[in-house]
Amino acid sequence: MRARRLRTGLKGWGGVGAMAVGCALAVLFALLLPLVRSHGESGGPDAGHGLAHGSATRAAEECADPEKQTLAPSGADGPTIDEIRGREGEKRKLIVGVDQNSYRWGYRDPNSGGDAELEGFDIDLAHRIAEDILGDADAVQFKAIPTNQREPAIQDGRVDMVVRTMTINCARLEKVAFSAPYFRTGQQLLAPKASPITGYDGSLAGRSICTAAGSTALSTLEQDREEGRLAADADLGTTVPNQLDCLVRLQLGEVDAVVTDGALAASQAAQDPTVQLKGDPFTTEYYGVAMKKDADDLVRRVNRILEQWRADRTDGWQSSYDTWLSPTMGDDPARSEPPAPEYLRRS
Repeated sequence: MRARRLRTGLKGWGGVGAMAVGCALAVLFALLLPLVRSHGESGGPDAGHGLAHGSATRAAEECADPEKQTLAPSGADGPTIDEIRGREGEKRKLIVGVDQNSYRWGYRDPNSGGDAELEGFDIDLAHRIAEDILGDADAVQFKAIPTNQREPAIQDGRVDMVVRTMTINCARLEKVAFSAPYFRTGQQLLAPKASPITGYDGSLAGRSICTAAGSTALSTLEQDREEGRLAADADLGTTVPNQLDCLVRLQLGEVDAVVTDGALAASQAAQDPTVQLKGDPFTTEYYGVAMKKDADDLVRRVNRILEQWRADRTDGWQSSYDTWLSPTMGDDPARSEPPAPEYLRRS
């Protein structure tokens, strides 16, 4: 694929600076919140924005099928796409938040020689979106962001979108908008081959489990422990900024198991022959492209691109799966391809 031959630049995540700015903004927001509410209720300039945000929040609270809470595809331009296209010179690029450490999803192959090329399934999709919007598959500025910073990166405007094995769920829909699903997966357990752990069952009693902060794995485990589906003495105290850090903790013997998306767990098992997937997936989840809540035109455009990508049997979804994921997930992609998308019924 042409996208995989392209060299890409990568800017790291300024975590400390972002946290400092975030704290300052939080204080400022607390001071101004009464004024903002009053202004919005009086029908001022921000009233429409407040209404739209309130409607979106209510929709998220009421959602039962988060993967269906997205807008119908469209090729029409809009303010978000116009802003991206309006960038001048070297800045005329799509800014995409990605991972650089997830094997076969978004990673740098140390055996590729020279400057390791950023590649993988998610990277192919990012190039495809850039080609459609800007006419150049290489017009992408990648920013590496940790798992727990995906939503803030979008909300703060540091990226146009996140393409980073990000699960669509109702809680996240309160903060960001999602495309239709582009991949189906589920939470699964990773543990040493010699471990007595057999899966997501009673063998986890008294065991320490690593998850990424802000991940669906952590929220699922916390809820399951509270509701009795996970042993009450299972230790969930080990969380890390990046999911791959859990594999390191497992290798060092600091935790007994890792819970993450089965698609990522399969890639990690391929990296380390001493660990393996234990038991079957115990949830069903879908990855989506995340964008700002008010970026309706971009959401619609990405949904159109996804439909075309899945229909393209030469250089599309199937080709990327065969290249990147079949070595770790098997030759049959049927379990991973999401169902036909469903969209919100509104203009």
